[in-house]
Amino acid sequence: MNTLPQPCVATIGFFDGVHRGHRFLIDHVKAEAERSGMASMVITFDEHPRRVLQSNFQPDLLCTLESKRTLLLETGIDHLEILHFNKEMSQLSAREFMKQILQDKFHVRKLVIGYDNRFGHNRSEGFDDYARYGQELGIEVIHNEAFTIDGEKVSSSAIRRMINRGDIGKANRFLGYPYTLMGKVTGGHQEGRKLGFPTANLNLANHAQLVPAPGVYAVRAQLKQSTVWHRGMMNIGTRPTFGGTETTLETHILDFRGNIYGQILQVSFVQRIREERKFDTPSALKAQLEKDKQQIEQRFEKLSDNE
Repeated sequence: MNTLPQPCVATIGFFDGVHRGHRFLIDHVKAEAERSGMASMVITFDEHPRRVLQSNFQPDLLCTLESKRTLLLETGIDHLEILHFNKEMSQLSAREFMKQILQDKFHVRKLVIGYDNRFGHNRSEGFDDYARYGQELGIEVIHNEAFTIDGEKVSSSAIRRMINRGDIGKANRFLGYPYTLMGKVTGGHQEGRKLGFPTANLNLANHAQLVPAPGVYAVRAQLKQSTVWHRGMMNIGTRPTFGGTETTLETHILDFRGNIYGQILQVSFVQRIREERKFDTPSALKAQLEKDKQQIEQRFEKLSDNE
């Protein structure tokens, strides 16, 4: 943002996924800003801090930086600042960060802290420390309660666990929107086409993004330049029936014909239908795929009835 607010109410965090817990926190920031007659601000980072500190660390992210920016702006926050996280920034203590970044750079007068958020070198300090530094610097530090669903705290790590076990329905409830992957459609092994189920093989644009557990999923698919969402079925796995070893993400778009190789496709997950299985013959796999398709179509019909 070109024009920095002076003063403002802010929150800070990595905000991976911008889930319902994050939006609960941001709503608190907006409400506090309105009460105080100040602007509201979200401060986040372009890189996962651990990725900067540990070169071999591969984060399992819930969204790309582009998606995070879009989701954060959709909250209606007045100002969004995305800091470039580097080793120099990682060396700042919590107090130095509050002084140099929050106070001097962004004129923060009130800081709303998420229930589990820690920042500063080695993340060794907590809310009481931040509150004490805030008193010294003239920044009021406010603690935000956790947002819960059915008694469970909503967090990025909890959502990752759900996606890792294929519990997409629950993950989507915690996110507040369908979990989505995006990538370029590349050439595959063509087995699906031979079985009457041509698939778009997805090459992820962001290899750090978390891939759901192996299995067959009901999904919606959309070409990047299109506004139309198509129903589909996606298989994530190693193609064990054909002796595969590498994980592939293959989407059969229902009632769709056309060459989309090289195009960007985004796939939103609706529900996991079954685990990946090895079949004795391709014809046995084809019969199962017909059942999967029927089940997925029924699932979408139920969604349409409820909408």
